Amino acid sequence: MIRAGIIGFGKMGQIRYNSICQRKDIETVAIYEPDDSVDIPAVLRRQSPEEIFEDKDIDAVFICAPNFLNKKYTIKALSEDKHVFCEKPPAFTAEDVEEIISHEEKNKKALMYGFNHRHHESISHMKKLIDSGEFGKVLWLRGRYGKSVNKEFYKGWRSKRETAGGGIFLDQGIHMLDLFMHLSGGFDIVKALVSNLYWNLDIEDNVFAIFENTKTGVTASLHSTMTQWRHLFSLEVFLEKGHITLNGLVTPSGAYGEEELSIAGNSEAPAAELIKREVRTYKVDNSWLSELEHFVSSIKSGNKIKVGSSSDALRLMKMIDKVYEQGRKNEK
Repeated sequence: MIRAGIIGFGKMGQIRYNSICQRKDIETVAIYEPDDSVDIPAVLRRQSPEEIFEDKDIDAVFICAPNFLNKKYTIKALSEDKHVFCEKPPAFTAEDVEEIISHEEKNKKALMYGFNHRHHESISHMKKLIDSGEFGKVLWLRGRYGKSVNKEFYKGWRSKRETAGGGIFLDQGIHMLDLFMHLSGGFDIVKALVSNLYWNLDIEDNVFAIFENTKTGVTASLHSTMTQWRHLFSLEVFLEKGHITLNGLVTPSGAYGEEELSIAGNSEAPAAELIKREVRTYKVDNSWLSELEHFVSSIKSGNKIKVGSSSDALRLMKMIDKVYEQGRKNEK
C-alpha cells in the first residue's frame, strides 16, 4: 500500500483525492490545506506542509498548491525521500526545472507532472492514429483553448504574476502546447505575441504563438485566451492523407462540453475530396484515473515516468520561456 499526502485541497487536490479513493493500492493518509473552511476529515488534516514532508510513513506527495510553491515543494518532497506528483506548471522557468531535475536524479524517486490532457481517451486515439502512419506524416497543427473569467478572478492567486508565474498561457495554453509536442514532437523556433488588452493585470490575457520544427517542417499555431467570453477547446492535426479534429473537452466543470473527435481521409493531393469520415464522441473523463495509474505503476515497478516526466516538463518549459521572451521584446 502506497501512503500518500496531499498538499492543497482546492479543486485539484480534491480531484486527486477522489481518484486515490478509487484504488486499493494507494491511500491518502494526510492532507494540508491552509483554508480552515475547507472540509477535510479531521483524521487527515495536518497543520503544515512540513508535517507531510517529514512524515517517514508517507511514500508519495501530491502537490496541488498555487504555482509559486510547486518548485519549492517538489524539491522539499524529493529531499525527504518522497515520490512526487505535482500539478502544472512544474515551475516558472526551464532553469527552475533543471534545478528540480538535479534533485530528482540525486534522490532516485518518481517525479510526475499533471498534464492530464494527454490521458484523455480522445487524445490517446489521436496519438495512435498519428503513430500508425495511416494518414502519413503530420504537416501542421492548430489549437485554440480559452475561457472567460469574471471580476472574482481579481481576488485569486492566478491573477498575479508573483504567485501564478504567468497568465492564461501558463494556466491553459501550456496544455495545448504539451499536446502539440506529444502528437508531433518538439519545436526549435517560436514567434509569439503576448498581450493584455482587457484585464489590465500584470499577466497576459492572450497569446498568439507559432511554433516550427525546422528538421521536420511541422508548424503549429496556438491561441490561448481569456477574452473569448466562452469556454472553447479545439485541436486540429493536418496530415498528408487526412486530418483529425477534436472539439470540446470533458472536464469536471462541464464547461467545454463533450469531446467530438472527427477523423477524415482525403484523396491524393492536390485533390481535396473527402473519402473517409468517422466521428467519435467521448462523454466520460477517465484522464485523472489514467494519470494516477501511470504514477502508481511507476512507483511499484521502479520504471521511469513515460508521460508527464521531468524531461517532458523541461522541453515544454523551454518553449514557454521563448514565448514569454517574445512578449518582453514586444513590450520594449
